[in-house]
Amino acid sequence: MASEVNNPLEGRALIPVEDPADPRIAAFRDIRERDLTGRQGRFIAEGTVVLRMLAAAHKAGGAFAAESILILRNRLSGVADILADFPDEVPVYVAEAPVLDNIVGFHLHRGILALGRRVRDDGLAQMTAALPASSLVLVGCGISNHDNLGSMFRNAAAFYADAVFLDETCCDPLYRKALRVSVGSVLSVPWHRGGGAVEMLERLSEAGFAIWSLSPNGETEIRDIPRSERMALVIGTEGEGLPQSVLSRFHTARIAQSAQLDSLNAGTASGLALYQMAGAMGRV
Repeated sequence: MASEVNNPLEGRALIPVEDPADPRIAAFRDIRERDLTGRQGRFIAEGTVVLRMLAAAHKAGGAFAAESILILRNRLSGVADILADFPDEVPVYVAEAPVLDNIVGFHLHRGILALGRRVRDDGLAQMTAALPASSLVLVGCGISNHDNLGSMFRNAAAFYADAVFLDETCCDPLYRKALRVSVGSVLSVPWHRGGGAVEMLERLSEAGFAIWSLSPNGETEIRDIPRSERMALVIGTEGEGLPQSVLSRFHTARIAQSAQLDSLNAGTASGLALYQMAGAMGRV
């Protein structure tokens, strides 16, 4: 006799949605337009990997929580184990493909969406004070490209960075594309966004961080950066790079490369530099 297959969704209420105008799923409607206009502290998690990261964040009771989930009916079995990790009070709405596409405003081939919110932002001072004695942090100044920002968070997670700090001119890490490119790392790596770059870096310096600002004209090649117990890597926007107000105050570093190009994009550069700095600290 074949053994029974455990169904992780057994007993879980799944709510069918047949009308795209159903007010219960209003937050998922026309998501591209809402990407531009904002969601007042809420965000959209898209795809299996990001949904799993949101489940872990919600379960941990940290800075992020899920409010509701909208999923294509034929994707249910593939994510049943993830959905089972959300508490029952998080409603799971289920729709067929034509209804789902009409809700979101385009063909959603992944078929998996969740609405989340940030429930806590500890602020720069509190986050800095909470960092361990040996710390590696990534700092973004003026990062305006969501792909680059998402890549930076993915790199931060890959190379054991303890936090990401972003100045007020950086784009929002919770923007749907940045969150997707980060493969959900925006939900797992502690971060703060706000304030001026110089003020933020001076606070880190006062907390014992060796500040290394990445620039094509940096004085020290990245492989020659000496080990410090606390290290901060600073990345600027493509094109303009870091402002002189940052470059003139702190150590500068460069990544050796062909003279045919003047720089790497922020995502690639942060990965190479974080790998090297994490290695110097014995983290990789």
